[in-house]
Amino acid sequence: MIELEGVPELIDPVMICAFEGWNDAGDAASSAVAHLDREWKGEVFGALDAEDYYDFQVNRPTVWLDGGVRKVTWPTTRLSVVRTGGDGKGAPRDLVLVRGIEPSMRWRSFCNEILGFAHELGVELVVVLGSLLGDTPHTRPVPVSGVTSDPDLARTMDLEESRYEGPTGIVGILQEACAHAGVPAVSLWAAVPHYVSQPPNPKATLALLNRLEDLIDLRIPLGELPEDARAWQLGVDQLAAEDSEVAEYVQSLEEARDTADLPEASGEAIAREFERYLRRRDPQQGDGSYLRDTTSGRTRPQRSPKDEGAAPEEEPEGPEEEA
Repeated sequence: MIELEGVPELIDPVMICAFEGWNDAGDAASSAVAHLDREWKGEVFGALDAEDYYDFQVNRPTVWLDGGVRKVTWPTTRLSVVRTGGDGKGAPRDLVLVRGIEPSMRWRSFCNEILGFAHELGVELVVVLGSLLGDTPHTRPVPVSGVTSDPDLARTMDLEESRYEGPTGIVGILQEACAHAGVPAVSLWAAVPHYVSQPPNPKATLALLNRLEDLIDLRIPLGELPEDARAWQLGVDQLAAEDSEVAEYVQSLEEARDTADLPEASGEAIAREFERYLRRRDPQQGDGSYLRDTTSGRTRPQRSPKDEGAAPEEEPEGPEEEA
């Protein structure tokens, strides 16, 4: 039985999950949840019993000293809660953060226990973060895919409907468990360059957080993460430049990526980037002061009441976009 003593009533809660292991290339996903927990000073309120889900010969416990007293930390999955907003920069909203390790056994029970917490807390949406190895160059923006198995959710949130078939990890199993339980669920996947897969990868972590911002309409404090991402890319640039074969391979990936991304240079894509820039430049613009024209894909200022009687602005002429 789940008891949540000491947990306050939550406001519009969204559950954000990430698990170390197979679904966490470059530790990008687990680092994203750790960043949220750190920036908003999350308070742990629950943990799954490690004995039920983990093989300790695969994920070993660690021993440490606390004031001369030896203590053991067991590998497990912990839940914490953070409250965002409420500081003049937006309406308050709570996040339930789930961070742990992909379980070794009893995956269905594992997912049911997490869903039990989600039900008791009134979670409205579950977002599971993941990262995978891909043929993507480190010099280009990190591709992030938003996927759901719910056709209605795919349509309303502009996501891809999952068509994947093959081996899966705990991210896929948890998303399917949510679907069967009637809980709206989305997974966000960042592609990590396979030729530089060792953690950490702050650029992929940053890309996941940016996509999460768009998904749940929440401004996330990024701290030093953008600078870490720039330093990471410069370091990989230097390593690639020292090996002509690696440099040629990266160039071929760049050419393939640029060709594939040409259709993405649409008004809708540009509008998303512009809106993110405005939110970063002025937090007060996160309240809808800039609206997206869904018919044209352009971003336009919101008209104030005193402008209602003014003549409409003329749209600049240009090529019509395909529907």
